[in-house]
Amino acid sequence: MKFNTVGVIGIGTIGSGVVADLVLHGISVIAVDLSETALDRARAEILKAVRFAPMFAKGARKLTRDEALALITFTTRLEDVRACEFIVENVFEEWAVKQPLYRQLDEIAPAGVCFGANTSCISITRLGRATRRPDKVVGMHFMNPVHLMPTVEVIRGHHTSAETIANVTQLFAQLKKEAVMVGDLPGFVSNRISHVFMNEAAFVFQDGLATAAQIDAIFRKCFGHKMGPLETADLIGLDTVVRSLDVLYDSFQDPKFRCCPLLRKMVDAGECGIKSGRGFHAYPGASNQPRREPSS
Repeated sequence: MKFNTVGVIGIGTIGSGVVADLVLHGISVIAVDLSETALDRARAEILKAVRFAPMFAKGARKLTRDEALALITFTTRLEDVRACEFIVENVFEEWAVKQPLYRQLDEIAPAGVCFGANTSCISITRLGRATRRPDKVVGMHFMNPVHLMPTVEVIRGHHTSAETIANVTQLFAQLKKEAVMVGDLPGFVSNRISHVFMNEAAFVFQDGLATAAQIDAIFRKCFGHKMGPLETADLIGLDTVVRSLDVLYDSFQDPKFRCCPLLRKMVDAGECGIKSGRGFHAYPGASNQPRREPSS
């Protein structure tokens, strides 16, 4: 099947990127978040991504503001996703938030609709257990900026069916993205490795071995990374990194996932990275107030 309308629940940093990517490929979106303030902020981010996409992505569609907005319905009503053919969930990375949401979605969405969990670390099998359709729950871990990344980590839960995998593969074919299929344990592949990397970089900074600029420069200039580990943490959001590390530690009880105390202190101080204007680096043009990722 070809997807025409996709629901996106939680349109914070990654959720906005997912909406922009769908719109750039001609797919209509029902974009859901908790408040009009969150929707207004997301609308601005989506339009910015759509506007600049042709400058950075070869072959990206050129859409006017009105053309982009015509493809998006912004709403605070979760029940508005009832007409969607696929639903992508991007809400706050906490089980206490995700579990009731999946129960609600299970009641609202038609029986054949699949749920794509864009989660950082929480098990897809566990998320599926919160529904009566565990076979139709699949992990889809987008990277930022979504519309510029050609590959998505796709996580098969214990009950995820072949039909669901075929559906998500079709969706990514429409988005011109490759799906790399992996198994299901907390953190999957990318975050299980990358969060240890970012966490250890924070420990190195905390220990005074180098400045943040020096740490990032080593990985950009010596290893050819596009971004250093601390720049990456700032982009993701230090609050998100801390929550993900906590999920990994709780899941595996392995000390390698113990969150760096400095990371937690920075989050407590409101220094969450790009979205708050300061993290390991300063971002003068950004907001100076931290914000919680939207949830529904």
